[in-house]
Amino acid sequence: MEFAEEVLDRGLQGVLLRPERCGRTGVVVLGGSSGRIDVARAGLFAERGVLAIALRWFGGEGQSPGICEIPLEIFAQAIDRLREEGCERIGIVGTSKGAEAALLVASFDLRVNVVIATSPSSVVWANVGPGRDGFEWPLRSCFTRDGLPFAFVPHAAESLLSVNRLPPVRYLELFEESLRSFVGHLLPAAIPIERSRAEIVLVAGGDDALWPSAAFAEALDVRLKAHGKAASLVTHPAAGHRVLLPGESTPKSTVNAHGGTDEADRELGRAA
Repeated sequence: MEFAEEVLDRGLQGVLLRPERCGRTGVVVLGGSSGRIDVARAGLFAERGVLAIALRWFGGEGQSPGICEIPLEIFAQAIDRLREEGCERIGIVGTSKGAEAALLVASFDLRVNVVIATSPSSVVWANVGPGRDGFEWPLRSCFTRDGLPFAFVPHAAESLLSVNRLPPVRYLELFEESLRSFVGHLLPAAIPIERSRAEIVLVAGGDDALWPSAAFAEALDVRLKAHGKAASLVTHPAAGHRVLLPGESTPKSTVNAHGGTDEADRELGRAA
């Protein structure tokens, strides 16, 4: 199905994709720490009659230049727009840091009906890049709600300094060391996904070289089951951080190590 693209640049930033025959379902598509507005992935939904917003949620005009104290209200504005367009069923599709955001949003915004979290985190992390003041340190939370920062897991400073900066950079060990070093932060920083009314789909590769997304997905599933709920958990032992949905051809990053193989990443995408 064909669709039209509308650039959003007043308050809400990104691209709205409007199918020629639009149903009552809308989706917000969130990229990860690259800052990419994921129009290509949003297009997969628009081709199927879903009104889609590929959202810019940091790095834009008036926004934090990094993922630092991002207000959840930014995502609420995208949901508001979908509701104004007549969407009755709302989904959020997020990848990596976008998945972290999607799960957190769904935990507090009960208008979200479904979340598809690819290569997710089960906790809120410290900032990636600078905040509005331009400084990376001291560490701050990635997200806020009503102006208040969420509890977060810091990055282990010694491990951060020891990361090999020659691309592609492998961050998995940094995140694993941070989880071990800040055990006391894990419970306060855990994403309270059990609060959500949404259906939850978790997609993760067992060979993720950026962070332990498969372990995070399992932790989210365990948390939901402890509250009488369940997620749809889709994993592949040989897939990496990048997951290729049918029709996608996103190349591997030359900056960060993602793990996996093209074949396994596609197999996980098909399963998802």
